[in-house]
Amino acid sequence: MKTNAMRILDGLKIPYEVSSYEDDGEHVLEKGAAVRLAEKLGVEPLTVFKTIVMRTESKEICVFCQSAVSEINLKKARQAAGCKEINPVKPEELLGLTGYIRGGCSPLGMKRKFRTFIDETIQLCDVVCISGGQRGVQIKLKPEDLIAATEAVVCDLELEK
Repeated sequence: MKTNAMRILDGLKIPYEVSSYEDDGEHVLEKGAAVRLAEKLGVEPLTVFKTIVMRTESKEICVFCQSAVSEINLKKARQAAGCKEINPVKPEELLGLTGYIRGGCSPLGMKRKFRTFIDETIQLCDVVCISGGQRGVQIKLKPEDLIAATEAVVCDLELEK
């Protein structure tokens, strides 16, 4: 079954691979969830990019993609988006805003086109994995293709350890 994310890539003639994994149905925001996903897929955790949807103080919705091995730095996210305040949207708002549920939120194919920012660590990868638009489905594609398809700004978003 094709998801909106796959249809967009098909329309742009961008090559990709689909990988499926057993979805345990638990998508709590906890450290290590994306790393465990990388293990299920048999890929390096650095190459798995999670999608984080945030809202600015002016109510603008912005999308951020961050490698599974790091956390997003809210100060850097504010700087990238050019705002004073930014916070993740509540999980119960995600479906209405994006058309996706937590654990299946892709940076591609949302209900509307939102400004998108991808952490610069994407440039270290030959191939990256993003959510395919439903739980248990990941899309593998070249970083430059993801950047082009999302019209993303590549910037430093990583929280220093």
